[in-house]
Amino acid sequence: MRALLVKSYGDPTLAPSENGPLFVDEDHPRPRMVSNSSVRVRVAAASVNFATVLSIEGKYQEKPALPFTPGGDFSGAVIEVGDHVKRVKVGDHVCGVVDLGSYAEELVTDEKYLYKVPSGCDLIAAAGLPVAFGTSHVGLVHRANLRRGQVLLVLGAAGGVGLAAVQIGKLCGAIVIATARGSSKTSLLRSMGADLAVDSGTESLLKAVPAFLKSRKLSGVDVLYDPVGGKHFKEGLRLCCWGAQIIIVGFASGEIPSLPANIALVKNLTVHGLYWGSYKVHHPEVLETSLQQLIEMLADGSIQINVSHTYDLSEVNLAFSSIVQREVLGKVVVVFDGDKESKLGSERKSRL
Repeated sequence: MRALLVKSYGDPTLAPSENGPLFVDEDHPRPRMVSNSSVRVRVAAASVNFATVLSIEGKYQEKPALPFTPGGDFSGAVIEVGDHVKRVKVGDHVCGVVDLGSYAEELVTDEKYLYKVPSGCDLIAAAGLPVAFGTSHVGLVHRANLRRGQVLLVLGAAGGVGLAAVQIGKLCGAIVIATARGSSKTSLLRSMGADLAVDSGTESLLKAVPAFLKSRKLSGVDVLYDPVGGKHFKEGLRLCCWGAQIIIVGFASGEIPSLPANIALVKNLTVHGLYWGSYKVHHPEVLETSLQQLIEMLADGSIQINVSHTYDLSEVNLAFSSIVQREVLGKVVVVFDGDKESKLGSERKSRL
């Protein structure tokens, strides 16, 4: 089977080759079924996340031994089940998350990490559900307890977790302010329900947001959701009202900001660091409940997964480049199943 191997830590935007950090193995061994609860999945698509980029660079919190097949969330079809498997059956369409290994034509995981993709949903787009929507759902609902009428500010909102946060914020009844760079991104944010979309490339966050808040007679931002870091975190901090909550998801800008303790004290701020994947170890029941709720939202159309581009495994470096250069509108995925409508590097206009 085909699989992507990380042979050495390095630049994920370099084309796969025998001498580079990435290599496409055309005859990689199939993974073994390791227990009676194992399930073999033929992978249809694997989501591309910023965490995967960091993993290949050797900069992620967890550093797997070389060589390894990267990847986290995915979608596909069940092709083999262990004797004790009850959650899924052969032929079911599923999505899920693994620690490593989704950038391959097949993977084996335990049934408890799989979720059925609702009938009629785009299987390719479903690969973008677990991590992006899971992170935002746990952050906003479980950690911040976002409530109706509160003001949510989402930084870098046109990416996977950001766009998910916008939608979940609206489902919670929040007033959603979202930032992104470029008119195409802000247009997408407005179409997803953002009450205010600020073009960070041409507009001042510290002017646009206060003007909007004043027009609505609102005192400030109640929840700041930040997957970006950098200068916009510092600006967002200034917009927070007394008692606000801050959810730190990541640092896509490459700059890890600091939070002055005196501001946290004076404003009575609550800061949540959110490493979503660690819930799998410490509180797996939270992930289980969250993902089941998201699957229900997916089934009834409450959430949409916007996939802007799809790539073949041979062009995975271009997928990583789109993440590094922050060109993504929602999600980008690597496609394995030979979907004839998904050409190499093609744009996907449809939403799930």
